[in-house]
Amino acid sequence: MTQAARTRPAPIPDAANEDLPEVGYSPDAPAQDLGGQDLSEDGEAPAYDLIELLFFAYRDFVADPDRILAEYGFGRAHHRVLHFVDRHPGLTIAELLDILRITKQSLNRVLKELIEQGYIAQRTGTSDRRHRLLTCTPQGRQLAHRLAGVQGRRVRRALEEAGSGLREPASRFLLAMIEPEERAAVRRLIAGGEAAAESEARS
Repeated sequence: MTQAARTRPAPIPDAANEDLPEVGYSPDAPAQDLGGQDLSEDGEAPAYDLIELLFFAYRDFVADPDRILAEYGFGRAHHRVLHFVDRHPGLTIAELLDILRITKQSLNRVLKELIEQGYIAQRTGTSDRRHRLLTCTPQGRQLAHRLAGVQGRRVRRALEEAGSGLREPASRFLLAMIEPEERAAVRRLIAGGEAAAESEARS
């Protein structure tokens, strides 16, 4: 097991419903004790403007595909599975669990629905028959691309309004928001998805 794997946070109980409180939460319980320390280690006030902009940007970023997903009775967990399986054909369940950081029980429920409704296909691995390799069916790929299309339009519009020269700084900022020990894996994942898309475009 790598050092990164040992320090990863535990999976969340269920990413299909992000509005559920964390396990152990009680509205009657006191707020988390921060030991009397400032939220910022350097004593500066939190960057509330950026915190709230991230909240509202994410709210609207996911609202676009949410409206499409509702047509199918799907939620955000279905979207994430479709997205990463489409971007990385042959992804294993273990790899998907590592990307999404949800419980195996939650993933199995979402996968069962996507497989039964014909959006995801699975096959046994050739080198290790214990592995189940996941791919999108043509129907699943079409839905994944429809969802990515609406989010891509929002990103393009934002870059046009803010200035196309901000794409690289925006990428660096978002990468810096990720835990340092995870950044290399995220870069590899993104690069792998780009390579798979280029290969599909050539075929």
